[in-house]
Amino acid sequence: MLAVLSPGQGSQKPGFLTPWLDLTGAEARLRWWSALAGVDLVHLGTTAGAEEIQDTARTQPLLVAAALLAAEHLPMHDVTLTAGHSVGELGAAALAGVLPAETAITLAGVRGREMAAACAIEPTGMAAVLGGDTDEVLAALDRHGLHAANRNGAGQIVAAGSTTGIDALVAEPPTKARVVRLKVAGAFHTPYMAPAEAALAGVAAGITPARPARILLSNLDGTAVHHGRELVQRLVRQVTSPVRWDLCMRTLADLGVTGVVELPPAGTLAGLIKRELADSLPEIVTLKTPDDLPAARDLIARHGSAARPAPTARFRVVTAPAPGVFQPAQGLTEGQALKIGQVIGHVVTGRGPVEVTAHDGGPLTEWLAHHDAPVAPGQPLARIGGHS
Repeated sequence: MLAVLSPGQGSQKPGFLTPWLDLTGAEARLRWWSALAGVDLVHLGTTAGAEEIQDTARTQPLLVAAALLAAEHLPMHDVTLTAGHSVGELGAAALAGVLPAETAITLAGVRGREMAAACAIEPTGMAAVLGGDTDEVLAALDRHGLHAANRNGAGQIVAAGSTTGIDALVAEPPTKARVVRLKVAGAFHTPYMAPAEAALAGVAAGITPARPARILLSNLDGTAVHHGRELVQRLVRQVTSPVRWDLCMRTLADLGVTGVVELPPAGTLAGLIKRELADSLPEIVTLKTPDDLPAARDLIARHGSAARPAPTARFRVVTAPAPGVFQPAQGLTEGQALKIGQVIGHVVTGRGPVEVTAHDGGPLTEWLAHHDAPVAPGQPLARIGGHS
């Protein structure tokens, strides 16, 4: 199985898009996307300095544009799975067919501007906590009033919150842990970003998403998302919710992913995978420049397969969001009317129960999986209504 991954903020470097502009049509595409994002993507990707591309309002659309620009030169029809880290989820959503590229770029522009504005409300920051016992690290964060904004696996948790809390954590690191203050504008993926989430929700409400054409993992809990509207809701919630990249990597292992292509600016996610999945390490290509395209195409040819239609393409069905054991909601029987968003059961995984919700309203026509049945991601669990 082949996965294509889209990196998030912090992976960018000055001039990383320069070689890509030599490809036919690349500069024109970036100028069109610049008009949608409200920033000069050509300048940011080529001649802008390190400080300028650390600006959240500029960086977020730049990263999404870079991933989508490179993916246009890959045989994406043979890719089975996509995922992205933080803002990289917008790129992954476009590559999975949920959003047009133009919509992903526009949302990245809104997201970046609104998160930058939220950062200016009060002094906040972030710091990487490297090593230490996970429970002890989380306890230390709680003691200082901080949030675990990113859980990246391989002994890396990113703390976020008030600058006073970050200062205290740096001064008093958890046992056997090292704390590195990050050069970011504020506390991303925490309640401090609530104004940005509200603003993004207002824009996202006007989007008409499509069903994913391939497996699409969510940062929220590492599970596969099979409905476009749910994915958009998760993208909005992710502004204030932790990035669980550790769970995404576990799902890559659970699904038996054997090949990974990381889109530009590549390297960060590949490094995390190498440390976290050392016992079942997939073959990885870090796509940094057009010179890496032949290797990426070869990897896709050897590990990929033609994208299969989502299992819900013919019927309105509810599918499993993760591998595990299915437990229907108590007392819910065939024939009962369901509401959109109603919890119809749980998939019990090694990481705990994951809710299964109805994505459409209508009668519960048929259970397609029974109590304590082992299920795989995307497996149909129940059919709603009688439409085909």
